[in-house]
Amino acid sequence: MKVLVAHGPNLNLLGRREPDTYGEQTLEEINRMIVTEAAQADIEVKFVQSNIEGELVDAIQQSAQWADAIIINPAAYTHTSVALRDVLAAVDIPAVEVHLSNIYAREEFRHRSLTAAACRGQISGFGAWGYVLALQAARHIVEGESGE
Repeated sequence: MKVLVAHGPNLNLLGRREPDTYGEQTLEEINRMIVTEAAQADIEVKFVQSNIEGELVDAIQQSAQWADAIIINPAAYTHTSVALRDVLAAVDIPAVEVHLSNIYAREEFRHRSLTAAACRGQISGFGAWGYVLALQAARHIVEGESGE
């Protein structure tokens, strides 16, 4: 199984960006945690982080050639990006949306996700552990669809 993990804008600042909201782990630490969990389940992961919407769109389009699932933290694009929503729907790969913080317990503008409707589900509010939960969910989705 192969999974694209797509990190949106400002996630490269994790560890020093609003640690009370997003935690103290860096993006590199989170990615290492994902790799460790993925290896235990024989899952190959590829990572992309971009502050540029079009680069995330391109990465998701390209993943259609190789990925079985997508884990995406669209970050601020969650609430604004029709382009990300559309590409997630277009590639027809099961996606799980992840947010470190509970977006529904924050500012009202964060309560609406444009991208969630194009995903199988959303995990919000569990910090970095949410990525592990998303990886497990993606595995169950793919294995369930393949009949394994």
